[in-house]
Amino acid sequence: MRELPTDTDRDEFHALVVRTDYGDEPAWKAVTAELMKPWGDDGCYEALVHFVDDPAWAGATVDEVLEAASANDELSVLFVADSVTMSSAHHALLAVATSEEEDEPFEEDDEGIHEFGREFRTVPTEVHWIHANLSLANLDFEEYAQAAHEDPEKVFRSF
Repeated sequence: MRELPTDTDRDEFHALVVRTDYGDEPAWKAVTAELMKPWGDDGCYEALVHFVDDPAWAGATVDEVLEAASANDELSVLFVADSVTMSSAHHALLAVATSEEEDEPFEEDDEGIHEFGREFRTVPTEVHWIHANLSLANLDFEEYAQAAHEDPEKVFRSF
């Protein structure tokens, strides 16, 4: 089983990005540069990202990444930089919910949004917003997934 590094300074405020594709170094540099830009209104927040950039993760599946991340119960979402990320013009990362919300009863009005699954694609500029809002429970994963589903390319770009 692959394991995430345990000797890190990642805390709950750092978005976790796991690189699983190593075929295009310039694309990866573009993704990391975008992720490290200040974010928020007028760029008022420092970008806090913990990158897992280890070739041991080359070709890892989403399930393998989720299994490795399962020990961190504070993590509500993680982001995977896979072959689609590296090959697409917008470098959309795969946002993956780290847990199923099976324990919570569905509100009658919310039943329709649970159909979008545990993952969606997002442009790098939205990673911080997604991570922050899900960590603080301001929004639900399904709200982002639904917005991505409504995009012609199935990529979350913003609300």
